[in-house]
Amino acid sequence: MQGKWTIVFDDKTIINQSVLNDLGFGTPYKIDDDAFWSDSKWDNVHAIQYVDDQNDHADCVEMKPGTFGRNKTWAEAGFGNFTDLFIVKWDAAHLAQLQETWDNDNNDGETAEQKINRLGARPTSYTSS
Repeated sequence: MQGKWTIVFDDKTIINQSVLNDLGFGTPYKIDDDAFWSDSKWDNVHAIQYVDDQNDHADCVEMKPGTFGRNKTWAEAGFGNFTDLFIVKWDAAHLAQLQETWDNDNNDGETAEQKINRLGARPTSYTSS
């Protein structure tokens, strides 16, 4: 599956545009990892638009208005592996949400076996790629 991603640095948010929420929008997760977001390589970055298609032409690293530098493609920016930097974090947050949703979906008097028959097994992993 070709993923489309938006990263919003001021909000510390990673959005998977390919996994739609109930309103039909990409699914966002705020990632509370100050050490990650405060890395100096992100100092002038406002947002990233990334398409996981092995073709850099659709990607854009958007620089903060008024800072030195122009917008770049992901490859030009040289930040490293997008999956390792962002997708892994989003996948972990999404798995936690899937597990929370599963844990909270209970019917009165339902046994564990009945719940598993109704919902399937509790999610234990998630990979968006």
